[in-house]
Amino acid sequence: MSDALPPGFRKVDENRVREVVGLGLDEFTVGLTIEHRPARTVTEAEHVQVLALMGNEAPVHSDIEFCQRTGRDQVLVCGILTLNVVLGMTVRSTSGMTSGNLALDEVRFENPVHVGDTLRAQSTILAARRSNSRPDQGIVTCRIEGHNQRDERVLSCVRTFFVPADPGTLRNTTGY
Repeated sequence: MSDALPPGFRKVDENRVREVVGLGLDEFTVGLTIEHRPARTVTEAEHVQVLALMGNEAPVHSDIEFCQRTGRDQVLVCGILTLNVVLGMTVRSTSGMTSGNLALDEVRFENPVHVGDTLRAQSTILAARRSNSRPDQGIVTCRIEGHNQRDERVLSCVRTFFVPADPGTLRNTTGY
C-alpha cells in the first residue's frame, strides 16, 4: 500500500485506512465555507413519516386539494424535515465528533421545499474557540445554509456545538 493516503482518510494499520469523521478545533478557520455533499432529494416516504411521527395534521403539508385552493400546486414539506435534512448533511464533516449541541439560532425558512426537491448544504465558520469550562473542547459557531436544485436558499440558521480540541486523541480513544 502506498504511503500517500486518499484525502479524508487516516492510516490505522498496515493496508488499512479509516475515513475521517468530523473536524477538530484547529481545523475550523473563521470565514471558511464547507460545501457538504452528497446532496439529498426529499422523498414522499420521509415526508409522510415525519408528519406521522410529529402528529402534524396541517393541510398545507398533507392535503393537495387544500393547497390547490390556496394557490399552491403541491403540498409543502414540513420545515422540521427541511431543517433535519440540511443539518444532517453538515454533521459528517463538521461535527461528527461533537459531544453536544449548544444552540440553534436565527432559523429561517426562506423558500418552500416540495417532495422531489434536491437539497444541498454549506457551513460558514463564524467563530471557533477553546471552551472556558471544558478545556478539552472547542466551541464552534457556523452559519448553515440549505439550497435547492434551483440554487434558491431554502433555509438558514446559526448552529453552535462542541468539537474536540485534540481530535487525534479522541479518534484513537473511540476508534474514529
